[in-house]
Amino acid sequence: MQKTEKLNDSDVAIRDLPTIERPREKLFRYGAAALSNSELLAILIGSGTRRQSALTLANRVLTLGSGGLGDLADLSPEELIKLPGLGPAKACQVLAAVELGRRMAVTPRQDRPEIADPNDVAGLFMEKMRYLKKEHFTVLFLSTKNEIICAEEISVGNLNSSIVHPREVFRGAVKRGAAAVILVHNHPSGHPQPSQNDIDVTRRLVEAGDLMGIPVLDHLIIGDGVFISLKEQNLM
Repeated sequence: MQKTEKLNDSDVAIRDLPTIERPREKLFRYGAAALSNSELLAILIGSGTRRQSALTLANRVLTLGSGGLGDLADLSPEELIKLPGLGPAKACQVLAAVELGRRMAVTPRQDRPEIADPNDVAGLFMEKMRYLKKEHFTVLFLSTKNEIICAEEISVGNLNSSIVHPREVFRGAVKRGAAAVILVHNHPSGHPQPSQNDIDVTRRLVEAGDLMGIPVLDHLIIGDGVFISLKEQNLM
């Protein structure tokens, strides 16, 4: 009868850890920066064996070189697969992640456009939005230097508080670490004059942004070749 292998007494299976202490759950809750080197490696490795958890296997990978994490880039697949429980597939995953990290470190980030005034925003959205047949509400997420992180379309349809809810607007801002936002929507009629509903929704979002520490810098309404900034019109 074949003997079933068990984890060593000093080893703990990841599934036996409290949920908030498991590497994947910690990453989702706190972000990758909150994890130790061994926890990050354990996520790459995925699973351990009956005798050792992925965390233990990760720690053994780190001890293969005298420099710890810094020596991972110098390891070969043959050296990694000598560790029991680390086959070719897992070894390739680890080394691929190391190489991606190395390439990111030496690759300069592309310059992100900086928003200086409403004309910069209008230049980005005018041709895209001026011919739309429905109202599209978009949020522009900005860095601390007013550089564009990205833009996200929040809703399509008539602008009102039930469709454009602060929760939808600021969820993306928090997720992307935005320091501020600019709101943009179009008027299919071609006339950018803001309605009372436009103003009410804007002020509601400004209040929510102030509470969250993510200010709404402006709200642009795009018409047919023209636009209005609610900030410049003192309507927010």
